[in-house]
Amino acid sequence: MLPGKLVVLRAIEMADRDRYHRWLNDPEIVHLLGSMRYPFSLGEEERLLQERFTRQSPDYVNLAIDTREGVHIGSVSLDRVSKENRNAALGIFIGYKEYWGKGYGTDAVRTLLAFAFNEMNLHRVYLHTYEYNERATACYRKLGFVEEGRLRQQRYTQGRYWDEIVMGVLRDESPGSNQETEQASAH
Repeated sequence: MLPGKLVVLRAIEMADRDRYHRWLNDPEIVHLLGSMRYPFSLGEEERLLQERFTRQSPDYVNLAIDTREGVHIGSVSLDRVSKENRNAALGIFIGYKEYWGKGYGTDAVRTLLAFAFNEMNLHRVYLHTYEYNERATACYRKLGFVEEGRLRQQRYTQGRYWDEIVMGVLRDESPGSNQETEQASAH
């Protein structure tokens, strides 16, 4: 388990299946994720959990987000881990909307970044988001991510085209990395 200030990141269990099924069939959540468009069956969700979500490896880390009180509220992941280039793609969602905008997502990303930089020895973490997801973009900027590019009008949803934003953070730009701490103490 990886403790943060507001959250604890833990391994995903098959017992989490029903929550994931509910969250990944919620149109508002799926709209913000952008990676899915069509409803998931319970059987498909179980297959995904067995094949992907409960699998941990040096190439893929997917963790449940629990509050400090033990409420499972979402998921955070590092995917496409490149050992040679020392980078990975970050993904996150908070499934319970009553926890949106209260710092849980920010703390989950901060906790995962500390793990990525201090334990996995990554140099860069990147992500893709959409211009309409302003809350997520603000969270990422707060944690040191910068916009690295845009895929113009990449996603069509809700009757119009939206830009996909590519953002990244380097180890020495991220709050909580050991390198940042070591550099600060050297000055």
